[in-house]
Amino acid sequence: ETRIRTGDTTMKLFDRIGQDITAAMRARDQARLAPLRMAKAALMNREVEKGRALEDVEAEQVIASLIKQRRDSIEQFTKGGRPELAAREAAEVALLETYLPPPVDTAAIEAAVDAVVAETGASGAKDLGRVMKGVMSRFAGQTVDGKVVNQLVRQKLGA
Repeated sequence: ETRIRTGDTTMKLFDRIGQDITAAMRARDQARLAPLRMAKAALMNREVEKGRALEDVEAEQVIASLIKQRRDSIEQFTKGGRPELAAREAAEVALLETYLPPPVDTAAIEAAVDAVVAETGASGAKDLGRVMKGVMSRFAGQTVDGKVVNQLVRQKLGA
């Protein structure tokens, strides 16, 4: 079951988003309502694809992919000279991030990169994919930014 940690109690992520949608509707808060509805729809679509209820990790992956889409949009809007749209997307990212566990800190990522490079004997750009796969697998179920991992791996391998 998809559960989110809220203090000592756990609540299904889907249910928590549903409650937050209701609260946003009562408060007439369109800025919160739109991204919450979009997140609920994405979770429902993924459940339909899978033909079953989502597990914790799967639901978090759906939310993480929505965040990634928003970050890509922010980049495009900034390049296109549309700061008001970039700001709206940034607000949606901040809201969606509250549904994920806290991100892994950079020091832990660096330590994992060093360990995987040592274990695999990676020495250059040709080993980038293997090291990335090893590092990302260590953080399965946790919130980690693939771009940060990629940058650290490239620095370590001199790629």
